[in-house]
Amino acid sequence: MPVSATPSWSQAEVESSQSTQRHIPPGEQSKVFSWADVRHIIETNRLDVIRRQPSRRVVYKAWCKDIIAAYGSITAYMCAERLQWTPLPESSAESGPVFNFQNPTPFADPNDFKILRNDWPYGSFEPAITHLIVWSKPRIQTDPESGSITSESSRLINAFVDRSFVKRLEREDPRAAGKVLWFKNWEALQSVRGLEHIHVLVKDVPEGIVEEWTGEKAAQP
Repeated sequence: MPVSATPSWSQAEVESSQSTQRHIPPGEQSKVFSWADVRHIIETNRLDVIRRQPSRRVVYKAWCKDIIAAYGSITAYMCAERLQWTPLPESSAESGPVFNFQNPTPFADPNDFKILRNDWPYGSFEPAITHLIVWSKPRIQTDPESGSITSESSRLINAFVDRSFVKRLEREDPRAAGKVLWFKNWEALQSVRGLEHIHVLVKDVPEGIVEEWTGEKAAQP
């Protein structure tokens, strides 16, 4: 339900999202990335080149404007509507939304994370790629200087992706490990700041399996 005032824990996101712009060279703005391209981008940590195509970006910005007007921020909308998670009273602009969780280790307890489709997937990916986002109540540890995830966080995420995505796909195809990739955007690249999440990309996965993971059908175009 829309709120009449912006919660303090989401105000930082409003301010930072208004000031952050990605510079995409004109020649790169409409490029469609293949699975091999995306794998290389993730392996070389060139996450800044991943983006929505110009036509989708215009629509996305208009949607963001409407959502911010109604809910105060994208974070507030995600908490209220998509995740249905209620931030604790001690949440603040400095901390972002803080939640009760069953286990402080990210992705250890199914009650502490939610797998959803990316409502605004990057149109720069080839059509065979499905873009999912895994939202987490516990924070994922990052290096305070670089902003990149720690080696321990990387280990935890790899293990989670393997048991939740790869193992499920291996029931259909023993070579499924090559059909799953993940990444976590640096803070400067995040459009929904304050809510912990990682991106998971899968290739050539049947819609029925995506529905198993997310509990929802694909939106009609």
